[in-house]
Amino acid sequence: MTRYLDNGSTTFPKPACVADAVYEYMTVVGANAGRGRYGSAYSVEDRMFECRERLAQLFGASDCSHVVFSKNVTESLNVLLKGWLRPGDHVIVSSMEHNSVMRPLVQLESRGVSFSRAECDREGALVPGALERCLTPNTRAVVMTHVSNVCGTIMPIRQVGEFCQAHGLRFFLDSAQSAGVLPISMPEDHIDAVAFTGHKGLLGPQGIGGLVLGDSIAAEVEPLIAGGTGSASDMECMPRFLPDRLEAGTQNLPGIMGLHASLGWLQQTGIEAVHAHEVALAGQMLEELAPLEAAGRVRLAGKHGTEGRLATISIQTPGRDEAQVADALASDFGILTRVGLHCAPNAHKTLGTFPHGTIRFSLGYFNTPDDVHAAVDALREVLQ
Repeated sequence: MTRYLDNGSTTFPKPACVADAVYEYMTVVGANAGRGRYGSAYSVEDRMFECRERLAQLFGASDCSHVVFSKNVTESLNVLLKGWLRPGDHVIVSSMEHNSVMRPLVQLESRGVSFSRAECDREGALVPGALERCLTPNTRAVVMTHVSNVCGTIMPIRQVGEFCQAHGLRFFLDSAQSAGVLPISMPEDHIDAVAFTGHKGLLGPQGIGGLVLGDSIAAEVEPLIAGGTGSASDMECMPRFLPDRLEAGTQNLPGIMGLHASLGWLQQTGIEAVHAHEVALAGQMLEELAPLEAAGRVRLAGKHGTEGRLATISIQTPGRDEAQVADALASDFGILTRVGLHCAPNAHKTLGTFPHGTIRFSLGYFNTPDDVHAAVDALREVLQ
């Protein structure tokens, strides 16, 4: 029996309505949005609009036209950072960031943009006063993950937003690991832009994500890609209005239809219920791992309790190669995890798990207590 414990990479399975929506679009509808003046094309436009509305509601955005679709959170962050930062600008990140934040910023260094890393502790939590110590006269924004993809630690985004408001900075949030599991309110958390992906906590398909822009920054982000939009076709420059200004080319309409369905499922289920279930599973796994840790057979990276974390649990196996252990879990017991550095090398340096990385168990809404128990039992067998 296979047990999928790699939901931090992509959630699986998805709600049945997601596949149904993608299949219906591919087999019944099929038309493009904004390119046809007939009923099926209009129906796609309506569904896209409803999807934007649901996303705006989820993140507390005031204008659904400020919801811009992309392929994933990585593309969204590239659109945002490369379309807004200018030579001489300085930004602050945490020491726990994913490469979806860091690689665009490293690219932008050659254009005169600089960054500083705010220190986090060995549990992945932001150190008090770390943001203040990174401030410079040319600091313009804080760019930060909401939840570590390595160890599940939750960043204090309300306090970060208040810090940004107090210092006249923009706050850009990477919600890859949190959207659909934790509440995010752009006005209450003082967030200027949220980058999201559809295939993780939002339970949609791969290949669809986006960017939600606050009112004050919506007109400031320049397009990363230019091309056809189906609107303002008399002009050879990009439209100035959103979302068209940042959405060149044909969109991933099957993905949007699937995301529309998953957002409806989340509305009915409630992200509070999703969060409660996943954290309960995390608590069970941490409890069952404790004897292995006490015996020195595993080392936990990150927080040992359920406070301030989501259901992503990373371990090292002292004296045993983590890749070999993960391979044995999969091949001998059907326990599917992710091993390595998880596209976040500096997070592992912060946690003290670099360069070997960790085995990551990331639990999702459709996992069960039996999955957790089977995973720990299998780990115990492999480590004997």
